[in-house]
Amino acid sequence: MAQQTLAGKVALVTGGGQGVGLGIAQALAIAGAALVITGRDAAKLEAAARDLATLGGAGVAVYAGDVRQRADADAAIAVALERFGQLDVLVNNAQSSKPGTLLEDIDDDAIALTLESGLLGTIRHMQAAFPHLKARGGSIINLGSREGIYGGIGFGIYAATKEGVRGVSRVAAREWGRYGIRVNVICPAALSPVAIQYLDAHPEQAEMYRKEIALGRFGDPHADIGPVAVFLAGDDSRYITGQTINADGGQVML
Repeated sequence: MAQQTLAGKVALVTGGGQGVGLGIAQALAIAGAALVITGRDAAKLEAAARDLATLGGAGVAVYAGDVRQRADADAAIAVALERFGQLDVLVNNAQSSKPGTLLEDIDDDAIALTLESGLLGTIRHMQAAFPHLKARGGSIINLGSREGIYGGIGFGIYAATKEGVRGVSRVAAREWGRYGIRVNVICPAALSPVAIQYLDAHPEQAEMYRKEIALGRFGDPHADIGPVAVFLAGDDSRYITGQTINADGGQVML
C-alpha cells in the first residue's frame, strides 16, 4: 500500500470525473485523502466515485455543477464541509475550450466558454475556499498549460486563460502566504479524453508534440501527474509556493 501522506486531509478536485482531474483524484485517494470531485456530468462523477472508493481514501463525495457559476463554486466547498468537516486542498482542474481555431477566427462564445470555465472558475473556487483554508492553512493546486508558456497555434484564448491562471496563482501565493496557504501550478502533458480527441484529429501536430517531449511519450494522468499533485498537497512541499511545475516529460524547459 502506498504511504498515506495525505491521511486526515480533505481535497476538492474540479473536473474530477475524467482525464487529468480523475488521475489526480486517484493519486490523492491512494495517499489517504478524503475527496470531493465536481463536474457537470452526474453519471460520470458517480462512476468515478465508485472507482475512487476502492483506492483506500477516506471517503468520496460528488457535486454536479458548473464551475462557471459562483453559486456552484460555493456549493462545492459546502459539500466538503458538510461531508468531511474541513477543506485542506483545492485542485482547480476543470477547463472547457474549443482548441484548433486561429486567433482571428475565435468567436465570443468560445472566448466566454474558455475564460469563464478556466480563469474565472479557478478564481471563484479560490475565493470560495479561502475562508476555510485561511483558518487552518492548506494547498491550492491550479492547472496551467504548456500552450500558455509556449504559445501554441490554435490555442489563443486557451493560452490566455492558462497564463491568467498562472498569474493569479502567483498573486494569491503572495497575498495568502501569511495564512499558511500555498498556491502552485502544474502544467501537465497527459492524455486526457479531450487531449486524445484533439491529437487524433491533428496527427501531424500530435507527432510534433511527441518529438518535443524529452522522455518521448505523453504522460498518464494518474501515474505521472497524480504524484506531483500529491507532493504539492502534502507537507513535503510546505516551503514551496508561487511555483509552476511542468509535469510534461521535458516538453517545456525554463
